[in-house]
Amino acid sequence: MTSDQIRQSFLDFFASKQHTIVPSASLLPDAPNLLFTNAGMNQFVPYFLGEREAPYPRATDTQKCIRAGGKHNDLEDVGLDTYHHTFFEMLGNWSFADYFKKESLEWSWELLTQVWKLPKERLYATVYQPGEGDPAEFDQEAFDIWTAIFQKDGLDPDIHLIKSNECFWAMGDTGPCGPCSEIHIDLTEKGDTKGSLVDGDSPFCMELWNNVFIQMNAKPDGTFEPLKNKYVDTGMGFERVAGIFATTKNFTEYGKVPSNYNSDVFTDLFDKLTELCGHKYQYTLPENLDTASEVEMKDVAFRVVADHIRCLCCSIADGILPGNEGRNYVLRRILRRAVMYGQKLGLKSGFFAGLVPTVVEKLGHVFPELKEQQEVVQKIIKSEEESFGKTLDRGIQLFDKIASQNDHILGKDAFALYDTYGFPIDLTQLLAKQKGMDVDIAEFEAEMEKQRDRARASQKKADILVKDSDASVEPTRFIGFDTLADEAELIDVVEGEKDSMYLIFEHTPFYAEMGGQVGDTGVIDFDDRHFDVLDTAKDGNGRYLHKVKGDTEDLLGHPSSLIVNHDRRRSIERHHSATHVLHWALRKVLGTHVRQAGSYVDPKRLRFDFSHFEAIKPEQLAEIEKLCNDHLLENVRVNWFETPFDKKPDDVIAFFGEKYGDVVRVVDIGGYSKELCGGTHVRATGEIGLLKIISESAIAAGTRRIEAIVGHSLYSHINNIESTIATAAENLSVPSGELVKRVDTLLARNAELEKQLKSFQQKAAGNLADDLIKNAKDFNELQLVTEVVKSDNPNSLRQLGAQVSGKLGEGVVVLGAEIGGKASVVAFSSPTAIEAGHKAGDIIRNLTAQLDGKGGGKPDFAMGGGTNIEKLKEVVEAFSF
Repeated sequence: MTSDQIRQSFLDFFASKQHTIVPSASLLPDAPNLLFTNAGMNQFVPYFLGEREAPYPRATDTQKCIRAGGKHNDLEDVGLDTYHHTFFEMLGNWSFADYFKKESLEWSWELLTQVWKLPKERLYATVYQPGEGDPAEFDQEAFDIWTAIFQKDGLDPDIHLIKSNECFWAMGDTGPCGPCSEIHIDLTEKGDTKGSLVDGDSPFCMELWNNVFIQMNAKPDGTFEPLKNKYVDTGMGFERVAGIFATTKNFTEYGKVPSNYNSDVFTDLFDKLTELCGHKYQYTLPENLDTASEVEMKDVAFRVVADHIRCLCCSIADGILPGNEGRNYVLRRILRRAVMYGQKLGLKSGFFAGLVPTVVEKLGHVFPELKEQQEVVQKIIKSEEESFGKTLDRGIQLFDKIASQNDHILGKDAFALYDTYGFPIDLTQLLAKQKGMDVDIAEFEAEMEKQRDRARASQKKADILVKDSDASVEPTRFIGFDTLADEAELIDVVEGEKDSMYLIFEHTPFYAEMGGQVGDTGVIDFDDRHFDVLDTAKDGNGRYLHKVKGDTEDLLGHPSSLIVNHDRRRSIERHHSATHVLHWALRKVLGTHVRQAGSYVDPKRLRFDFSHFEAIKPEQLAEIEKLCNDHLLENVRVNWFETPFDKKPDDVIAFFGEKYGDVVRVVDIGGYSKELCGGTHVRATGEIGLLKIISESAIAAGTRRIEAIVGHSLYSHINNIESTIATAAENLSVPSGELVKRVDTLLARNAELEKQLKSFQQKAAGNLADDLIKNAKDFNELQLVTEVVKSDNPNSLRQLGAQVSGKLGEGVVVLGAEIGGKASVVAFSSPTAIEAGHKAGDIIRNLTAQLDGKGGGKPDFAMGGGTNIEKLKEVVEAFSF
C-alpha cells in the first residue's frame, strides 16, 4: 500500500463506522502551554473538558503535528535515527460519550488484520496494570475484551496480552485521564519473540496504535473521580505505519530495521535532493557520529532536510513564521539546521525554498492550505535562507576562532554556536572532528538545561479543569449590544486597590475589557449616591466588575441606574468595526496568510498586529487604505448573530489562542468581512467615516503592526495638519498651495550654504593643521604633534587628526578636545612610528586610562575618551616618546 492509500483507507474505514471525517486543526494551538499542535486530540480538548458540546458523536482525521521545543522536543534526534520527526501526521478516531472500549479495540483489530492484512500472530496488546503508587485500578474491562479478541482468532492471550504500568494517559497534572491500550508488532525475522520485546526499546518491535480511554478526572488535590461522560482518543503515527509497510514490502519480508524514511512519504523529496546534489539516498544509519562515514552523514542530511522542509511548509501555511521568540524561534532553528545539513550535500543557498513545490505536490491534496499559501511559503523560506547565509559566515568565523584558542570546544561555546548562529550540536561535533578536536557535550547539555529551565519558567501554565455545571457563581448578563442604559440591583461589591471598589450586577450595559476592546466608562446612580465608572473588567467567573471610588456601604440589594458614556462607546465601536475592515483589506492585498496576532481598540485609535514576513511597501499600504475607505463609503449594514461554534459558516475567521464556548457571535460586515467577535460595533460602515493609517512597523520577526484612526480622531488629526500647514505657509509668506515648492527652494539654498560652510571649515582646518605642524616636536626620524583643540564632534576631531598626520609625514599625532561634556582623544601613527613601538591603539589606551575612560583601535589609528575633562590638557601635552 502507498502512503496515500494507507491514510485514505484509515479514514474510509472509520467513516464506514459512522465517524465524521474532520479536517486537521492548525499547527498553531489554542492551548497557551503548547508551542505547536502536537497530538491528534488537541483540537478536541474543549469537548473533553465540557467547554463545548461535540457537534458529532464520532470523529476521525489525520492531524498535522510538530514536536520540537518544549516538553515534546525531537529536533536534535531527527536524521540521526529512522523514526524521529519534527513534523508528522497522527491518524486517529474519537468517541465523545458514544462508544467505548469494546468498539474501539475491536475496530482497531478489524482494520489492522482484516483490512490491512497485518499478520495476527505478530501483534501484541498492552493493558493498564498499576504499580505501587500509580493511579486507578487494573483495566479489567480492556483485558477481557482483548482476551475475547485473541481467543476468537486462535491466539493465546497469555502470550499476546501484556500488562503494563505505563499504559496510563493524562492531559496534565489535572483534568481528564484514563488507562490506555497499545498495539505492537513484532518485526523480527521469525516473529517468535512471544511479546518479550514489547516496551523494550527494540527497533524490531514497534508500537502501532494507542487507544486511550478517558474515564476519570484528576483533581488539583491529587484525587481522581469518574467522569460523567467517557471518551475514546486513539492515535497512530502515519509515517511509522507507512514505513513499516514499505520496509516489510507489505508484510512479506522481515528482519530489516524498519525506517519511516523508507516509504514514499519521503521518496519524492529524496529524488529532488538527488537531482540537486547528485548523491542518492543509501538507507544507511550511523552507529556513532564520531565514526560516521561520508555516506552515512549524507544520508543523515537527506533525512534532516526532508523532514524539516515538511515542517516549515506546513507551519508557515498555518501562519507560524520563523522569528526570534517562542515557537517562531524554534522554526528558525529548524530551518537553519536544514540549511546547515544541506551544505553537507553541497547544496547552494536557495535549495531549501526550491523544495517547497515538491512538498505541496505530495501533501497539498491532504492539506489544501499548502496550495493556497505556496507562494508565500516559498518567499518566506527564501528570505530566511538568504538571511541565514550571512549569519552562517559569521558563525563559521566564530567556530574557527574558538578552535584556535583551545585544544577542544567548550560546551558553552558549542551552545553559543547553537543558540545564536543555529549550529546543531551534531554539526559542531563534525566540524570539531575535522580539526581533530572534541566537544564538551556534558557542559553543552548543562547549558541546554539552563535554557529549558528558562523556557519552563516563562511558559504559561494553568490547571486543566473539567467544567462544573453546578458552579454557584453566575456570570453577568451583558445587554449592551442593544442599549446603553439599564436598571439593576447591586448583588455584590469587591474591594480593589487604592480605594477602588468593583460593583457587580446581574446584568449590565457596560462592556468589560476583552478581545482587545477597552472597557466602558459612565455613571451609576443610586437614590442618594452617584458613582463615576472608571473602567469595566471581567473576572474568571464571567462577572462584570464596574470600577468606582467612594462609599459603597449598605448598597447591596439597592436598585440603580447604569448609564454608559455614549460618545466614548460610539468612538470605540467605530474603531473596532474599522479593525475588522482593515483585517479584511490586509488579507486581500497581502494574502490569506495574514492572521491577527493582537489588537487594541479605544476611543482614539486602533492598533492591529498581524503575521507577515516583510515590511509593507508604500504602494501596498496605499492600496489597503483605499480598499478600506471604498468599502466604508458604501455604508453597508453591520450584522451579527449567534450560532453554535461548530455550525459557524466556513468563511468565518476564528482567532487562534482564543477560547470559544458552545455558542459564538459572528460579526458580518457587508458579507466580505466575517469574524467571530464578542465586541461592540457600529450598525453601518458609514458611521465610521474615513480611515487613515498613521503608522506601520515591525514589532517582532514575522509580526507587523498598523495603527489607524477614524471618526472624530481623524477629524482632529486633519484639523491639526491643516493648522500646521497654515502656520508654516504664513511664516514663509506663501499660499499653502505653494508651500512644498517654497520648502524645496529653501532646502536647495540650505544645501548650497552648507556646502560653502563646509568648504570654509576645511580651509580653516587646513590652516589649523599647518599651524599644529609648525609646533611639532622633532625626535630624530619621527615628529610628534600633541595639542588640545576645539571640535564640535568626534568625526571632526578625527578628520583634523588625519589632515595633520597626512601632512606631517613620519611621526605621531595626538589631539584632544572637550566634546559633549567629555574628554575625547585621537591618535595617528605612521608606519615608521609603528615599527618603533609607538602604536596608536596603545597610546590611546594609556591616555584614556588617565582620563578615567577607555578607548583603543588599530596600530595606525585609535580614539577614545574619558570623564576627567580637567586633566585633558595636562595628559595630552605630557605625552612624549
